Amino acid sequence: MIISIIIAIIISLASASLGYFLRKHSAEKKIQDAEHKAGEILQEAKKEVERLRKEVELEGKDAIYRLRQDFEAQTKQRREELVNLEKRLTLKEDNIDRRMVLLEKKEKDLESRFEALRVNEEALKAKDRQLTALVNEEKERLQKIANLTIDEAKKVLLARLSEELNNEKAVLIKNIDEEIRNSADKKAREVISLAIQRCAVEHTVESTVSVVSLPNDEMKGRIIGREGRNIRSLEMATGVDVIIDDTPEAVTLAGFDPVRREIAKLTLEKLMVDGRIHPGRIEELVEKTKREMDDKIREEGERAAFEIGIHGLHPELIKLLGRLRYRTSYGQNCLQHSREVAYLMGAMASEVNMDFRLSRRIGLLHDIGKAVDHQVEGTHARIGAELAKKYGESNEVIAAIECHHEEQEPKSLLGVLAIAADAISAARPGARRETLETYVKRLNKLEAIANLFKGVEKSYAIQAGREIRVIVSPDKISDTDAVNMAREIRKKIEEGMEYPGQVKVTVIREMRAIEYAK
Repeated sequence: MIISIIIAIIISLASASLGYFLRKHSAEKKIQDAEHKAGEILQEAKKEVERLRKEVELEGKDAIYRLRQDFEAQTKQRREELVNLEKRLTLKEDNIDRRMVLLEKKEKDLESRFEALRVNEEALKAKDRQLTALVNEEKERLQKIANLTIDEAKKVLLARLSEELNNEKAVLIKNIDEEIRNSADKKAREVISLAIQRCAVEHTVESTVSVVSLPNDEMKGRIIGREGRNIRSLEMATGVDVIIDDTPEAVTLAGFDPVRREIAKLTLEKLMVDGRIHPGRIEELVEKTKREMDDKIREEGERAAFEIGIHGLHPELIKLLGRLRYRTSYGQNCLQHSREVAYLMGAMASEVNMDFRLSRRIGLLHDIGKAVDHQVEGTHARIGAELAKKYGESNEVIAAIECHHEEQEPKSLLGVLAIAADAISAARPGARRETLETYVKRLNKLEAIANLFKGVEKSYAIQAGREIRVIVSPDKISDTDAVNMAREIRKKIEEGMEYPGQVKVTVIREMRAIEYAK
């Protein structure tokens, strides 16, 4: 009995222990299953988050691409609008220039007519006074003659006749002189008109930037290089600023020296074709391009001499002519300007029966000093004359080059033709890039500077702002003061103004004594 009870107790304890272990195992299995499901849910959540992130990135890239396309389209449209606006402004400026020229012609014509009327009126008054005086004189002489002998009367009549003949000779000489002057001016205008009509050329305006087209936008990164080393090497080797902006498939080269800019442009084009863009290759191609540029400059000079029909030029003059192809003066290409002056001089020389080939030679070489004027002290006219003398040009050529800006008095008619042709080429509409507003402001400022000085009666800016003429009062300004005033005005202009070329200051002190006979 007791054994049965003990066995029952043992069985009960064993059952309880077995149930406890079975329940514990079941609970642990459920916990493991829950943890496994939680891990799976967490993995699925991570996958879902990664999928959503990729979708957001793709949508963002697509939106950025669309925005970039829209921006580039708007930029291109705006650029086209600006180009069209610039063309319209240029046309308006040309129209304004033409109207100004017509107004100036009409104003000069009215002034000349008014002056002629005033002169005629004064001449009529003078003749009336002269006739009155002659009548009175005749009366007095008749009274005297009445008391004279025959011989005395003859002497008086002969003296009177001689005086009248002298007066008539003076009037005749004056009329002939005026007629010659009028016909000479008319002939000169005809010659210049014919020369301009026969030598019409296109307008030439240079800028200070060059644009290089790229095959694609990825090429910009290759041009820049790692940390910008390629672009720095190109700028250091050429001396030109390389501007890479948002403009699609284009790089801008900026620099005041057209030769350097052309070298940089040719080098960049060669690098894109070659494909090897690194500092060593850049320096190698820059040196090669410089040598090719020297050959190209010589070819440009030879082409210009051949077109004008000039032979026997010194090789160094040929090279200097070629350099003018890459030199500008106030926006006007110097080699094109030299060609134009050569054609104009040849045409005008033909009209006045002068040496056609010599005139063209002077016109082509007149600005040769501009090829080296940034390296040598002095004006380009004087530098050009020295270069022409150095390389064996004739005295006529040297003298005409030296005086073509009126720094020296012309020694022959060739010098006068050089001055006229140079002025025509520089003054025609579109030749030089300067707006009417800027031009007028510069002339007004020139006159304002001169008017600041005491004793100045009038001042006139002439020759398109290349000369200022100051008329002073002779009572307030002496000859010595006039010399000092010219020097002071020159200093004021140099300190307070920006202008192309040079400005000639002329101070005029003139004494006039006027009396009226009544």
